Amino acid sequence: MLLLALAGKPNCGKSTFFKSLTLANVEIANYPFTTIDANKGVAYVRSPCPCKELGIDNCTSCVDGVRFIPVELLDVAGLVPDAHLGRGLGNQFLDNLREADGIIQVVDASGSTDAEGNPVDIGTRDPREDVAFLKYEFAMWMAGIVDKHLAKLVRQAQGKEQVLIDLLAGALAGLRINAIQIREAVDETGINLAKASPEDIEKMCEVLLYVSKPMILAANKADQAPEANLASLAELGAVPTIAAGELALKSAAQAKLLRYLPGDKTFAPIEGAKLSANQVKALTMIAENMKKLGSTGVQETLNKLVFDEIGMIVVYPVEDDGKYCNAKGVVLPDAFLMPKGSTPKDLAYKVHTDIGNGFLYAVDARTKMRIKDSTELKTGDVIRIVSTAK
Repeated sequence: MLLLALAGKPNCGKSTFFKSLTLANVEIANYPFTTIDANKGVAYVRSPCPCKELGIDNCTSCVDGVRFIPVELLDVAGLVPDAHLGRGLGNQFLDNLREADGIIQVVDASGSTDAEGNPVDIGTRDPREDVAFLKYEFAMWMAGIVDKHLAKLVRQAQGKEQVLIDLLAGALAGLRINAIQIREAVDETGINLAKASPEDIEKMCEVLLYVSKPMILAANKADQAPEANLASLAELGAVPTIAAGELALKSAAQAKLLRYLPGDKTFAPIEGAKLSANQVKALTMIAENMKKLGSTGVQETLNKLVFDEIGMIVVYPVEDDGKYCNAKGVVLPDAFLMPKGSTPKDLAYKVHTDIGNGFLYAVDARTKMRIKDSTELKTGDVIRIVSTAK
């Protein structure tokens, strides 16, 4: 399963963001380092279910034609300046990022927390400073690991650049960094890895960070943020988010007070639901903010990271391509996240190792035609795998 990490400085609304995604028992409070130990949970990316397009009316695996596919989520303790040197909870925080496939940096768009995470007046801090500082801490942390190994690896490589890159990839395997990513970072920065200065290594690691750990900005507390802050963060590709609003809507929907699916642009009270005056007031305010921003932004952030930045697709394996179901008759039972460029054989291994080992061929359930093993799958494909494995 895909692992995403929530990162930011202390008290930037990050725990609220996490709870809005998972409804986990996560503490939310207005003081630095509310989060100390990493919180683990599950979030969901949203994708259209093929059932509507295929004319299937008995699909129980989606909600109103919307499919939610799980991803793992890790909410890590906030960073303070010089975290890469061990200040604050820096080493613990950075170590938690090793397994992450992507990072959501939750930024306090309202500018109401300082560099240490302490509450200040709205608009006091420029949130762009938090963006720069976090990238710097990540890059410096990674540079420290590279620097620790590089001299020894240079001697082992004996002047062969690709050998050096392969050796470095082995040293960084625990960070889920491979040789292709290192090559991309070296080529983009134009450095001589064998003779790299500390500045060269830092420059390479800035690129390597983005290549290996795609990052997206969530401009949280967007409902309280000055317009200038939202505009400057939008230039950096940030998604304006209202995590507290998303949490309120999910809680109300769970209590059967309103109809709302994560990612919807609107919501509607359920007829006969009893709402207090305070609830009506709060929901009215959330509705106004959603109209202004387009949505709460939380689901958009997840989808943008997983589909646009990491580059995943959603594929649906079935056993019966006539009824689009498995052996038990469940329609479109599974939805798998796969990297772009995946083939039918990759999907077979995703289903089960034995299915992959016994792979014979695949059928496009839409056309009922056999497809090549090298066919590049795309989002929404419904595929039957034929294998010797049972």
